[in-house]
Amino acid sequence: MRSAIVVIGLAIALFVIGTSLACGEQSTSSANPLPSDPYIALRSGLPNARIRFLHDKKGRVAFLGGSITHMSNGWRSLACEALEKRFAETRFDFIDAGIPSTDSTLGPFRLQRDVLGRGRVDLLFVEFAVNDECNGRKATESVRGMEGIIRKARQDNPCMDIVMLYFVDPPKMDVIRKGQIPSVIASHQKVAGHYGIPSIDLAREVTERIRAGEFDWKRFGGLHPARFGHGVYARSIGRLMDLAWKEALPADVKVRPHRLPNKPLDPLNYGRGQLVDLKQARRVKGWQHVPSWTTKQGHTRPGFCNVPMLVAESPGASLKMTFTGTAIGILVVAGSDVGVIEFVIDDAPPKRLDQYTQWSHYLHIPWAYMLDADLKDGKHELTLSTTADKHAKSLGHAARIVKFLVN
Repeated sequence: MRSAIVVIGLAIALFVIGTSLACGEQSTSSANPLPSDPYIALRSGLPNARIRFLHDKKGRVAFLGGSITHMSNGWRSLACEALEKRFAETRFDFIDAGIPSTDSTLGPFRLQRDVLGRGRVDLLFVEFAVNDECNGRKATESVRGMEGIIRKARQDNPCMDIVMLYFVDPPKMDVIRKGQIPSVIASHQKVAGHYGIPSIDLAREVTERIRAGEFDWKRFGGLHPARFGHGVYARSIGRLMDLAWKEALPADVKVRPHRLPNKPLDPLNYGRGQLVDLKQARRVKGWQHVPSWTTKQGHTRPGFCNVPMLVAESPGASLKMTFTGTAIGILVVAGSDVGVIEFVIDDAPPKRLDQYTQWSHYLHIPWAYMLDADLKDGKHELTLSTTADKHAKSLGHAARIVKFLVN
C-alpha cells in the first residue's frame, strides 16, 4: 500500500513540460500548466482532432499496430467508446489497422493501403513497441520504421494528430525494474520527441503498478492482455485526452498544420515506402503466381490467406525485378517449409537469408524482410533465388512472397 501511495504521489507531484509547436495548440497556458502524469509525454498535444470533432461533427480515427491492437473488445474498442462518449454528437469512422505479428518496419509500407486510403485521418494511434521487441528489430530499424510512419502520415495530412503507445512485455519489464529504458522504447521516443508526438509509456506504468502491488501480471492478462489489462491501457489513453483537452476551445480556434522537420532523424527512413505488386517481378523460372494461396498445414494470419502470392517450392527458382529507391524488401509468409533464399542487388556479392522464424513450425507468419535498406537513391535490380539450403527444423525450400517492399 505504501508503494502504491508513492507512485500516486509521484503522478501528482510532477509536471509535464509541454511544447507548443506550429499546430496551433491553444489548450495550455504557461501561467496555468497542466498537471502531469509520469507516464505521459504530451509534447505538442492533440489540438486538431478535438477541433475537427467538435466543429465539423465528424472524424476519422485509425489504429495502426499488431495483434494487441487487432484484438476484439480490447483497448481499441474501449478508446472508440471513450471518444464517442466525449463527442456524443460526432459521427466517427474508426479504422482497425492492426495486423498480428507485424511491426514498425512494415508499418510505413502498408500505411497507404490500410489507413490513408480510407480518406482524411484526424487522429492516429500507433502501437509497435511489443512486436519490434519480439521480432528482434534493431534500433536503426525501429527508428526508420516509426519515422517513416510519422512522415508519411503527416505528408498525407499535415494536421493529423498522432499518439504513440508503448505496450508492455516481459523483456521490457526486466529492463525497467533495473531503472533503465528498453531499447525499443528509446528508439520510438527519439522519433516522438523529434516530431512532437504525444506518447504513453504503458510498459513502465504496468511494471511500476505491479511492483506497487496494485495488481499482478496474471490479472493483467500477460502479453495479450485480459479485459482488465486492456482497461488499464484505455484509462491511460483517457488520461492523455484529459490532459490534452482540459482547457475550453477559443471561439475562433482553427485547425493548423503540424511542423514537419525538414531534416529527418534518419535520411533512410521508410517515409517513401510502398507495397509493390508481384507483377513487377520478371519470373525467370520456377515461380508461380498463385491467385489465391491457402494452406492445409499450419495457421495463417488475417489477410495472408486466400490472397495472391508469388510461390516457389523447390531450389533453383529465380526472378528479377527493377526498382528505384534506397531500400528493397519482401513481405513473405514464413511457414514450416520455407528455405534459405539468395539475393543479389545490382553487381554486389550475393547474400543469403534464412526465412525460418521461431514461430514458423506452426504459423505461416507474415514477415517483412528488408534485403538492403542502405542503397544509394536510384535505379537498381534485384535477383532473388531459392536454394537447396534450409533451417534444420524446416520441412522444405519454399518461398512465398505477398508483396515487394520498396522505399
